[in-house]
Amino acid sequence: MAASLTRSLIFPLPGQISAKPSRSTHSPQSLISVRRHCGVSVRASTSGSGNNKSYEGKNGTQALELKVGDGAVPAACDVLTKDSLPRPLTSARLANSGSGGSRLRVAYQGVCGAYSESAAQKAYPNCEAVPCDQFETAFEAVEGWTVDRAVLPIENSLGGSIHRNYDLLLRHKLHIVGEIKYAVRHCLLANPGVKVNDLKRVLSHPQALAQCEYTLTRLGLVREAVDDTAGAAKYVALSKLEDTGAVASSAAAEIYGLDILAEDIQDDSDNVTRFLMLARDPLIPGTYRPFKTSIVFSLEEGPGILFKALAVFAMRDINLTKIESRPWRRSSLRPPGENANGLQKCFHYMFYVDFEESMASDNAQNALKHLEEFATFLRVLGSYPADTTML
Repeated sequence: MAASLTRSLIFPLPGQISAKPSRSTHSPQSLISVRRHCGVSVRASTSGSGNNKSYEGKNGTQALELKVGDGAVPAACDVLTKDSLPRPLTSARLANSGSGGSRLRVAYQGVCGAYSESAAQKAYPNCEAVPCDQFETAFEAVEGWTVDRAVLPIENSLGGSIHRNYDLLLRHKLHIVGEIKYAVRHCLLANPGVKVNDLKRVLSHPQALAQCEYTLTRLGLVREAVDDTAGAAKYVALSKLEDTGAVASSAAAEIYGLDILAEDIQDDSDNVTRFLMLARDPLIPGTYRPFKTSIVFSLEEGPGILFKALAVFAMRDINLTKIESRPWRRSSLRPPGENANGLQKCFHYMFYVDFEESMASDNAQNALKHLEEFATFLRVLGSYPADTTML
């Protein structure tokens, strides 16, 4: 049965989701791991008969009264409530959040269980991962000293470039200080007791849905796009949906108490997302290990001008690993006029280039000096260690 796409527009997840009182079948240990995974500390104490333990959450969260004998949790203490997990930062909340403390605070876009959170923890082990509602909020959080770093996706091996973040790199003044490659493994998630045959629709980020198109079509599921993968899992769990699943990570399944109905449902096993590590200050480049440099530049219009720009790297045996063009939003429509061929000039483009060379080398320095001779704009976004790990 072919799947019909009844909703092609992205709709935001509800800002406040409340769960109906219910008895959880999860063990106390799994509930504790949920809190710890999301950066909420839990203190355990024994009371009464010895079979009951109370767990008091940090920051005034409701204490959990757990019955160790059968693992039941009172309905009033359901761990999956809108207030039990860290709320993503918004632009309005940045002023009230500080970056004090000894742990490195790293911003990512999404909610607990997002692939970006896992990438942030891979890039900065033992960091405090801080969720943000939008990509731009993460940029603003670093610039405003609310967090120390940001880890944001820039391209995917199946879905291509994340254009929004290319535009934000130009708009903001942060520096790329590293990169991380993360293998994306999609899972089909549903509430406990729900089987694959019970599902009629599935929620996830549009790229995740596209990356699992073959599997979802074979199952005959209607696909509905939402803001992010982990947000879809959270919505399915808190809404107690029995006919709806989510495409998300195994970490999201653990956090929100969902069952994994199928693993590795992506159409291509080589599904890798490249993330950039951003900071307020640039990294001092070196030559002690493979480095990569990212730049952005613009050019005047004319025959062979892009060829000339790229030739400055070719003549020095510098390998380009990425080239991306984006309309320059400050001047997307040029003044009326015609070029030498009589065609109207409409767009002005910025070119983003990654190349395998450190800015500490004379080779890279000379290449950019050469490029500056005919580039109308040139900016080094960062020179940083390349991620050479094999996934």
